[in-house]
Amino acid sequence: MADPLLRVENLVRRFGGIVATDNVSLDVARGELHAVIGPNGAGKTTLISQLTGQLLPHSGTIRLAGQDITRVPAYRRSALGLARSFQITSLLLDFTAIDNVALAAQAHDGHSFYFWSNARKERHLRQTALAALDRVGLRHRADVPVSQLSHGEQRELELAVALATKPQLLLLDEPMAGLGSTESARMVKLLQELRREVTIVLVEHDMDAVFALADRISVLVYGRVIASGVPAAIRQNEEVRRAYLGDQHAVTGHG
Repeated sequence: MADPLLRVENLVRRFGGIVATDNVSLDVARGELHAVIGPNGAGKTTLISQLTGQLLPHSGTIRLAGQDITRVPAYRRSALGLARSFQITSLLLDFTAIDNVALAAQAHDGHSFYFWSNARKERHLRQTALAALDRVGLRHRADVPVSQLSHGEQRELELAVALATKPQLLLLDEPMAGLGSTESARMVKLLQELRREVTIVLVEHDMDAVFALADRISVLVYGRVIASGVPAAIRQNEEVRRAYLGDQHAVTGHG
């Protein structure tokens, strides 16, 4: 079996007396969409923050494409091909859609945000941005200020921002958060297309979306992985059903 793109081994992160990730281990194969689910407070967002470098673990290792990135700063992880979208949108609301994406491409190229005015003018950045917007179905909204986009369009724009950095691994933290049924269906369709192009780790409370998208699922409860496997096996796992699926199938919120 080929080496996984992402390998997490025995990751521990504490906040005072609370163990947010408790010896978490998981592998994500190249080309896989791997979902991480669990009830509120399970440690999902803490795990994602450690993968991106926003938080450092107290112990354990993280390897991306075989390289140990456990202590590598967040900006260098981005350069290595790791991108993240957030639970709460982190877009620049007064800028246009294309400006947001061009800035991400510019930052990935190693330039400062100080020169943001050049991002929309530089041809290669504009082309990169337009291609990313086209990929998520927002090219026709390129010149619209983010503040005028719908919530669903903003979530799609966040994906375009991430894709502009040409990631090999995309970390998605609740991309369905706050979406209506029509917008959620559109997001699921988009992710079904993107999974053919990039490896994805998906943290999500929408179980219908998770089971429609995931190749494999890991279940976190109180910071521990209690099960990891294909969707059918996770559905049938009694411990998972007791801890999460049975009582909290439709839970929404932070984790």
